[in-house]
Parts: sequence; structure tokens; C-alpha cells
Amino acid sequence: MRARVLTIAVSGLLAFASVSAAQSIELLPLARELDPPAAAAPAQGGKAVTGNVSFGLGLTSGNKDTTNFNGSYDVTVHTAPLNVLKSTGLFLYARQDGVLSSEQYGLAVRDEYSLSARAFAFGEVRYLHDRFKGIDTLVAPTVGGGYKVVDNAKTTLSLLGGLGGAWEKDYGVDLRTTGAVSFEERLGYKLSAAAAVGQSVSALWNVSDFGDALYLMGVNVTSTLVGKAQLKVEALDTYKTRPPLPTLQSNDFALLTGIVFKF
Repeated sequence: MRARVLTIAVSGLLAFASVSAAQSIELLPLARELDPPAAAAPAQGGKAVTGNVSFGLGLTSGNKDTTNFNGSYDVTVHTAPLNVLKSTGLFLYARQDGVLSSEQYGLAVRDEYSLSARAFAFGEVRYLHDRFKGIDTLVAPTVGGGYKVVDNAKTTLSLLGGLGGAWEKDYGVDLRTTGAVSFEERLGYKLSAAAAVGQSVSALWNVSDFGDALYLMGVNVTSTLVGKAQLKVEALDTYKTRPPLPTLQSNDFALLTGIVFKF
């Protein structure tokens, strides 16, 4: 009798185990859907590159024949977890009735090393050619530090200061070598997902005479057209306190429009 009862109990346990196993197999795909696999980790050693390039062209004919070109780029390369390489460039060229009215080329390369979440040290080299400021060649390497006063998804504000030298060759003037102090302020603000404004000021002072200085100021508005293409309107002002020739004005203003492509 006991053997028969034991046989019935064992049979019942085996049947229950079989049903439970079958239900577990049926529920396994649902469990996988509810618990997706973890995202793969990013590849090690890769370089994240971001930036934009812009181009603008203006042509008029009739009482006045004008041709103007402008272009710029802004590239950031994350070379290491705490190291960032940045480069910017600007090109302006214009003619009116066959006479040159604007010729300016600028280039900057800066290497930044993060000291904290907001503070960083940097080394930078700037180059400028501006015919209507009398500057044939200006090269200014500096080292210094910067601080991100505001750094979030909507607003960025950074301040930089540096110390170095300047090699300046002006038209009709011999090459000058001086010590230099640099300063830069940059502000960016997103108006919406499709529009943003920016503002910047940079200065370069002669260490031996702070009255001898060069200032570059800009304000811009960008708006998304389609995809990664944007329309950009920018106002640039260049001010040199002491032009090398008395016939040159200290201040030049340019209003630019162009198409920006982000990457």
C-alpha cells in the first residue's frame, strides 16, 4: 500500500515538474523582451570629433559690382579623457568695382587639459592676416588657464587668460617681437532645439605697452534649415588701437551670412 502511494506521489511530482518546465520555456522569450541586453560599451581608443564648417557668397551688379566670400570652421577633437584639441578658422574676402575691400584670414589651434570639471590649462597658437588693419602676419603663441563659468545643455560661458609672445609683421614696418597677454570670453545660448545665439570677445595686448592692442568681437545667430544644415548670420568687429599707417582706420565691421554644416 505504501509503495503504491509513493508511486502515485512520485508520478505527480514528475508531472508538475514537466508542466513547470514547459511554462518556463514559453515565458523565456517574454522575459528577454522585458529585460533587454545591456548596451555595448564604446570602443576604446576612439577619437570623438565634432564641429562645423560654413560658407557664404555674395554677388551684386549694376551701379555697384561687389563680390564677397566668407568661410569658417570650428573643430573639436577629444584626444584623451582629459585632453581636448580645438581649432577655428575664418576667411573673409571682398571686392567692390574691382577694388579689394576686405582680406582677412585667421587661424587658431588650442590644446586644453582639464584640471577639474570646469577649470583647464591650455596652450594655443593664433595666426592673423588682415590687409586693412595693415597686418601682413601676426603669430601669437600663449599658455594659460580657463574656467567654464556656466556649462550645461542650454548655456555655456567660458573665460580664458594667457601669457606668451607675439611676432607681428605689418605692411611697411619691420618685424616686431613682443611679450603678449591674451584674453577670451565666449558665450553660447540655445533659444530652442533649432536656434541658438553666440557671442565672443578676444584681446591681445602688448606686455610693454597695453595701449597697443588688438580686439576681435563677434555676435551670431544660427537656425536649423534641414538635417545638419543651418543658416548663420554673424556680425564681426576688428579693432586695432594703433594701425601701422595713418591712412588706416582702427575699426572694421563685417556682416556675414552663410550656410553651416555640422558634423
